[in-house]
Amino acid sequence: GYVDFRQQMASWLTLNAGLRVDNHDQSGTEWIPQLGAAIHLPKNTELKLTVNRGFRNPIIREMFMWGIANSDLKAESIWNYEVALSGSLMNGHLVYGLNLFHLQGDNMIMVAPVDGRMMNVNTGKIENTGVELQMTYRISPMMILDANYSFLNMKNSVIGSPEHKLHVGVNVSKGAWNLSSGVQYVGGLYKSVDPDIQEDYLLWNVRGAYRMNNCLKFWVNGENLLGQNYEVMNGYLMPKVTMTGGVTINF
Repeated sequence: GYVDFRQQMASWLTLNAGLRVDNHDQSGTEWIPQLGAAIHLPKNTELKLTVNRGFRNPIIREMFMWGIANSDLKAESIWNYEVALSGSLMNGHLVYGLNLFHLQGDNMIMVAPVDGRMMNVNTGKIENTGVELQMTYRISPMMILDANYSFLNMKNSVIGSPEHKLHVGVNVSKGAWNLSSGVQYVGGLYKSVDPDIQEDYLLWNVRGAYRMNNCLKFWVNGENLLGQNYEVMNGYLMPKVTMTGGVTINF
């Protein structure tokens, strides 16, 4: 069950609060609160403050399947603290956002040795602090630029989490044609934490589409056009240049 409240206190302030309860016959009862405030500032600017808790119950595979299963697992728990600033400039042509956040997690499920064998256990902790920046700029009715960057400082390494992530892209539309392209840089991605192994890579993707009419659209998609050798998970090499195409039919 859950309950949620939202109240506008003044023309410049909105408050919200909520509480959810979840019962799991293996990991017990969890209470999940949230509290937030939105402050409406001049010139289409908004400041949001948020504190909330999240959790994840262990899944069937982690509890009962294969040799590393552990039926005594507890739910993972995370507290999130976030400050977000968003707004627009230049008569709405430029839209921006800035997020500062801090995460603290406990009982994270990890594979660790217990009495001489590997099994799922609640030993993992995470404490991450980071910043996210995003921007969209409409150059003309036909062209839009977008960019985003995130930096993550990890006290405890987390598999699949990068320290740096940057994306810069452009979208061009004219009549029935649409073309989008983007470059993404990922730095310090943890593909293993025991031992720590990190990965850096640069991807270039392109997508084009032509709408013949309201029913028929042709599209082509190119990924990793620079042919980068990289891994997201240790030992699993990702594909190099990949080209796909197709037709979308709407009735």
